[in-house]
Amino acid sequence: MTRETDETLHETPWWHPSRHADRRPLLLERNRIQAAIRAWLAGEGFTEVDPAALQLSPGNEAHLHAFRTTAIGNDGAGRELYLHTSPEFAMKRLLAAGETRIHAFSHVWRNRERGALHEPEFTMLEWYRAGESYERLMEDIAAWVRLACPDGLLRFRDRVCDPALPCERVSVCEAFARHAGIDLLATMDASGATEAQALAEQMDRVGLRHMPGESWSDLFSRVLSERVEPHLGQGRLTVLDLYPAAEAALARRCPSDPRLAERFEVYACGVELANGFGELTDPEEQRRRFAEEMEIKARIYGETYPIDEDFLAALALMPAAAGCALGFDRLVMLATSAPRIRDVIWVAAG
Repeated sequence: MTRETDETLHETPWWHPSRHADRRPLLLERNRIQAAIRAWLAGEGFTEVDPAALQLSPGNEAHLHAFRTTAIGNDGAGRELYLHTSPEFAMKRLLAAGETRIHAFSHVWRNRERGALHEPEFTMLEWYRAGESYERLMEDIAAWVRLACPDGLLRFRDRVCDPALPCERVSVCEAFARHAGIDLLATMDASGATEAQALAEQMDRVGLRHMPGESWSDLFSRVLSERVEPHLGQGRLTVLDLYPAAEAALARRCPSDPRLAERFEVYACGVELANGFGELTDPEEQRRRFAEEMEIKARIYGETYPIDEDFLAALALMPAAAGCALGFDRLVMLATSAPRIRDVIWVAAG
């Protein structure tokens, strides 16, 4: 049990009047921010949708962990379903059906996640623009952050970020070179198992620890979390752009360099706020990537999730689009200077 979890078990319950009195101003600010973003989206011609939470597949990314349940039919037979980790599959079906600008404030569930920045149930703001570039999504986020914090700064612990300043935009490869001293492209040019070896050797050179047998993806995540992320979003928003294709299972490859993908993340105060893509719409390529992700999941965690064939069928009809997911609770947390995500959730999970 972590220290933070132990403290959570022994603190005053969220429903106690004394604690609610402290939280209520933050919760009312949450409502204001949500109303402001909803009004902005309506002004841009977006349609709000409400995807169902129960799905055949919760998503097929190796390191996402879902909640599983059983639906009992009228005949008494059981069918395994999952609480979604994102409304993505459902919303892409709506794009295939003909919607062009949609958004959803969705409750989503992710297992194995709890801490200052994580809750097992949280609110995700997900939105899609059909026929538009993924750069447009970066502009959306910058506008919403200004709406969330019109007269002040975003704060997390001792870090601050001014939403009025222009965003910094840096590629993943540039960020690895700048903050970790690692030439990421050189490791991607290696072949097969030597990719991980090439990255491990560079990590040794700059004094970054790693474990025997870790994959290239494992090593990439370690460098990102330990050396790169703490520097992002300091003073102003950072858009971390052009992820390696191997780290972007749902994004299309960059036409100028197929080693990279149209994936970006937005950071404030060292905290990841949003994750966006130029969306992959090739069902066969998507199937192959899902299968690769599930092979990794089986190797590391000993389980897999179903591949949603209905989603892949819809993907064949989906137009070119850009989509993004923003952690709405995190945005509120930073805008109100709350120390942890639970403080800005109306009713927290037990």
